[in-house]
Amino acid sequence: MSEAANERPFDVIVYGATGFTGQLVAAYLLREYGVDRDVRWAIAGRNIAKLEQVRDELGADAAALEMLVADSHDKDAVAALAGQTRVVLSTVGPYALYGSDLVAACVEAGTDYCDLAGEVQWIRKMIDTHSERAAETGARIVHCCGFDSIPSDIGVWFLQDEAMQRHGAYCESITMYVKATKGTFSGGTMASMMNIMEEVKEDRSIAKVMADPYALNPAGEREGPDGYDQRSVERDDDTGYWTAPFVMGGVNMRVVRRSNAIAGYPYGRDFRYRETMLTGDGVSGRLKGTTMTLGLGALVLGASFGPTRSFLKKFVLPKPGEGPSPELQKSGFFNLMQIGKLPDGQSLRTRITGDQDPGYGSTSKMLAESAVCLAKDEPATGGGVWTPAAAMGAELLTRLRDKAGLTFDVVD
Repeated sequence: MSEAANERPFDVIVYGATGFTGQLVAAYLLREYGVDRDVRWAIAGRNIAKLEQVRDELGADAAALEMLVADSHDKDAVAALAGQTRVVLSTVGPYALYGSDLVAACVEAGTDYCDLAGEVQWIRKMIDTHSERAAETGARIVHCCGFDSIPSDIGVWFLQDEAMQRHGAYCESITMYVKATKGTFSGGTMASMMNIMEEVKEDRSIAKVMADPYALNPAGEREGPDGYDQRSVERDDDTGYWTAPFVMGGVNMRVVRRSNAIAGYPYGRDFRYRETMLTGDGVSGRLKGTTMTLGLGALVLGASFGPTRSFLKKFVLPKPGEGPSPELQKSGFFNLMQIGKLPDGQSLRTRITGDQDPGYGSTSKMLAESAVCLAKDEPATGGGVWTPAAAMGAELLTRLRDKAGLTFDVVD
């Protein structure tokens, strides 16, 4: 952030606090940091009555919580918002529809920004539009600060750090396996997927961006050894299990590759990274993988056509602003494994877990701690459009472990 940002009244403003995820973030910040203590934070949205309702529902401890009103398409309002804080945390998606003016305002104000965007085509646009100016103003723009893509991105950072400490070398390739998850799809994620399909219909060039394995790499650096994303059931040689495509892998893999590129390729230009879901061994594992792959394919196919897309949005998929009960959030979890291959042929395994459902409970904590990390830990990264690992690395890893209920461990 810019030096001027240090003198502002707030450390963090939660924009979109009246939405489901925004309310979870606000509740978490209140529980962990109180109001007007070490972290000075406020809530913001476009409707003062709804903001007051959120504050009231947070309870007496939130009575002094300040509220700010700004519509995402009101450039003057979001500029005023960005000028009052060190960090803007945004939960308002689809970001391609509601996020561009807010990012631009943060860039001009030298204000740090983090969000839950998983929209590759929009992130690419933000990189191209704002990287140069953000470097000038000191604004650190960090997308993908939820389940996509913090466990993947910080997980790779952690594994590579352990590889260097233990073996004196970085891994040449890493695969992340989704072993188990319990939770529901985020309504915001589904809304973003639907919007991407609508954008592709209007502009076919977006499909090329989405298919490019290195879509988020800097200009002139969009090539490497990784091919197209997994699209079918495959048997994994390292585990012996059948695997299926991981729906969030599309953004996660591109974020990890960008992290390596913008850090100057510490893992090498031939570093390979992929993500997949373990479905089991034998006939049952293959059948489960086939079922999951067909289901994902049917969803994508249905979302590709206007009539079926409208039907899915109206009758099948969760709506933006909807989410699971507190009980379901707390009973959820995720369990991931990463296997890294070293130049000498050895391998290193790590486990990454979260103690609540990935789409809401864990995501809200990851996003909140990302914002606090930018505001209070002051990572050495300068202005630019970053990834979680490139921007915050070790500082965020510590917060995720200490505060957000995530574990990162080496598996012997």
